[in-house]
Amino acid sequence: MEKITDKIAALSNDANYFSLEFFPPKTQIGFSNLQTRLERMSSALRPLFVTVTWGAGGCTSSRSLELAEICQRQLGLTTCLHLTCTNMKRKVVDEALEEAKVLGVRNILALRGDPPREEEYRLEDEAENGKDEDDSNEDFTWAIDLVRYIRRVHGDYFCIGVAGYPEGHADQSHPTDQDPLHDLPYLIDKTKAGADFIMTQLFYDVEAYSKYEKMLREHESGIFAQIPIIPGLMPLQSYEILMRTTKLAHAKVPLELLHKLQGVKGDDEAVKQVGVEAIHDVVESIREVKAKGPRGFHFYTLNLEKAVSSLLDRCNLIPPDPDDNNVSAIDDVSILFNGNAAHHRALSSTSSSAAAQLTTNSHRSSSPARFIPPNSNPLSREATWDDFPNGRFGDARSPAFNPPLTYSPTSLTISPAQALSLWSTPTTPEEITHLFISHLAGQTPKQLPWSESATLSPETALITSELTQLTRLKGYWTIASQPAVDGLPSTHSIHGWGPPGGFVFQKAFVEFFVPASTFHTTLRPHLDRLRKEGEISYYAGNAAGEFQSSESSDAVHAVTWGSFAGKEIATATMVEEVSFRAWVEEAFGIWGEWGRCVGEAARRGRVEKARQSRGFLRRIGKDVWLVNVIGHGYREGGRLWEVLMEA
Repeated sequence: MEKITDKIAALSNDANYFSLEFFPPKTQIGFSNLQTRLERMSSALRPLFVTVTWGAGGCTSSRSLELAEICQRQLGLTTCLHLTCTNMKRKVVDEALEEAKVLGVRNILALRGDPPREEEYRLEDEAENGKDEDDSNEDFTWAIDLVRYIRRVHGDYFCIGVAGYPEGHADQSHPTDQDPLHDLPYLIDKTKAGADFIMTQLFYDVEAYSKYEKMLREHESGIFAQIPIIPGLMPLQSYEILMRTTKLAHAKVPLELLHKLQGVKGDDEAVKQVGVEAIHDVVESIREVKAKGPRGFHFYTLNLEKAVSSLLDRCNLIPPDPDDNNVSAIDDVSILFNGNAAHHRALSSTSSSAAAQLTTNSHRSSSPARFIPPNSNPLSREATWDDFPNGRFGDARSPAFNPPLTYSPTSLTISPAQALSLWSTPTTPEEITHLFISHLAGQTPKQLPWSESATLSPETALITSELTQLTRLKGYWTIASQPAVDGLPSTHSIHGWGPPGGFVFQKAFVEFFVPASTFHTTLRPHLDRLRKEGEISYYAGNAAGEFQSSESSDAVHAVTWGSFAGKEIATATMVEEVSFRAWVEEAFGIWGEWGRCVGEAARRGRVEKARQSRGFLRRIGKDVWLVNVIGHGYREGGRLWEVLMEA
């Protein structure tokens, strides 16, 4: 039950320490596998403390507390629980803090979390008549509110950390106003309110961090003179995940690093190696600056272990084992890569192939997760079987499946004002259909609510005509897709991934929203006939939790795979029930987020239109089904689109 600041104070002034961040996995088997991973990592790496990210309500929050219990009670790790206050009622905060006490957790990282904020969503009449059914932000708006509340209610029981932004906090309401000086008054207030340490957002620009720390240490108030300032670093897992993360965090990638990565971006193993050296240089540069006490580093693991373990070893940050003077840090790291192969086989029937794409293009089509399979030595697989990024098309058994890359309680990656500008306030299905068709044509909107990029992927461009037909003629609103590929070189400019000399394959698939009446009366009977003939498989779900599928619950469909010299067949993209169900919940949540965003229209004098649109989007979100259809004939590139048009 130690406080982080007490543990830091117990170190010598010239000591180094590190901490690791984990998030609660979205699937139960991923959660179980994370516990095994944590046991290995805690034994081999010995972090000073760990942090557990907070879910935005419901079962996700419960999983955060469950993970904190594993770390604190079962593994004996000093644990820091993240707590975001955006959209949080006081009752939820009280329950979380009381549960933390029961678990023995005495450390809280108090975060605001990103928008939405209720005042940005509420329509004019709702503001006059009281808060609507979605309002849950009545007590906390800013992180300082949470810091003050914890101190007022719990005194000094908790050690409280707050966030720092070396490159400035780019609030989604004011995305262009990004300057550490702009944030400084708020950080001063949070520190005065009772913050015990500062942990920064991830960065790769060491010069920006050095200036930031210098600004704080030399501030005339003296308030930052002694407080621990812990820089946050994220080991590189893939080029795509780096681009996505830095975009969401508004963090710069130095040109020198970017150039190195662009030369190897199709090879995740090479990206990891470049990343280890780049972040090692960042760590060494920070170490050169005399610190006010022990120097710490915080690593965002994304629930993966190889990259962070290699980095910690490279930086010589792993402390010696106090119980065994004969075991070196390097020996301990080797534990992570020499586990029980039989245990790994029990975890994953796909062996070293459990990697996934991260859905980085604007149509969420399945550009694979650019990687090389892990070392083929079976003794290395326990720690590395899922070593590569696991997006929503990845292995749902992985602890790293579908990682949250921001602290936002919303699935949207833009502000309400930006959403309104892109998607306006539709009130008819025809208006939504027009948005999808315009998007596929490369016109406005460049980005849809279910996408993260403002450009269609080169892969999606190859099937734009087919997708447009499905949208225009069938009324299917497509949000994910990929064409079929039959043994193209791994160096192919559009479809290639992995090391040179390999060959890649893909089954075509498409994912779309369709009205319930169309799904039940027309589409599903047609798909069931095709399934009997072995042409397709499908999964479908709706907002109410209803689920239909052509497959058994344990079926797993490899839809992107590759063959590389000296490696097992590598599966980069998979579709299965457990991952689809997890995505259904998020996808339908986005309909609700879009609906709340139209409240911004009230500020522009379109209250009635906004009210109508919000109600319409809610109704649509409750009516439509999300359907994923896989065409098994990967040598018949156009067949999937033909059979869907026949429905």
